[in-house]
Amino acid sequence: MGLPPCHPQRLLLLLLLCPVGAPFRICAFNLQRFATPKAAKAGVMDTLVKIISRCDIAVLQEVMDAKGQAMPALMNALHRSVGPESYTSLISPLLGHGSYQERYVFVYRSGRTRLLNSYMYLDENSDRPDVFAREPFIARFSLPSKVLPDLVLVPQHTVPKKAEAEIDALYDVFLDIRAHWGTEDIMFLGDFNADCGYVAKKRWGQIRLRREPGFHWLIGDTVDTTVRNNTNCAYDRIVVHGERCLRLVVPSSAKPFDFPTKFGLTEAEALEVSDHYPVEVELNSAPRVHWMASPALLPLVMLLGGLG
Repeated sequence: MGLPPCHPQRLLLLLLLCPVGAPFRICAFNLQRFATPKAAKAGVMDTLVKIISRCDIAVLQEVMDAKGQAMPALMNALHRSVGPESYTSLISPLLGHGSYQERYVFVYRSGRTRLLNSYMYLDENSDRPDVFAREPFIARFSLPSKVLPDLVLVPQHTVPKKAEAEIDALYDVFLDIRAHWGTEDIMFLGDFNADCGYVAKKRWGQIRLRREPGFHWLIGDTVDTTVRNNTNCAYDRIVVHGERCLRLVVPSSAKPFDFPTKFGLTEAEALEVSDHYPVEVELNSAPRVHWMASPALLPLVMLLGGLG
């Protein structure tokens, strides 16, 4: 039996009610000491490819690729799986003090976004210079949205014992980006170490990124972003600023991705990949429709709904 005919009026009504285009997924993932030894494990690389290929932009932290071999291996594995021109990467210099250094890496889907600009935040605030152990490496990407054509991403992996100070200092980064590019639409994301003794609950009110209006914490304080069964900590976060960006967030899409359950891994197998879950959020290519906010559309909807 064939499908019933769809009247043009009803089709137009559906187009009005439903945004066109697949959501745009942004992820952040602490790869836990990702370097050549981890890149040599086929099972680990297979899982990383599955995780990253779910994302339009993946912001990777704790990439300790001093020799510059692990990330090319990961990109090659990604290209073999998804396609030779599917993803591109932007890699920061090695950041940190002493022997412990890591890179921030943006891996992005070439067909859905492009890099517009990037810069390294100068950690020279006169009130407290050198507050970041690993200063933010900031990137601006295009989005498939007429409402919000581009978005600034700020990755951050804090030092646990300095988590409170570093999260607070991200507000200074916000001010710097606003002065630098004149934009309000900014997403902060990564392993903030924002729980389990590193940030006391009574101190949240003193942290400007949490206290100042306009910042929306999409991953809540009670969410578990850790792989180990015996931990329950909201270390990894996504914070957005800008009303246009907030309007595009798909409801309930901001969450950890439980890759062990999804891919049928034991805890031991998952820990070979990372002790963190990735966190992710989806953005619509068009804003959510609020009929009360758009009364001019209501007569048209009623007219079209009554036709056919």
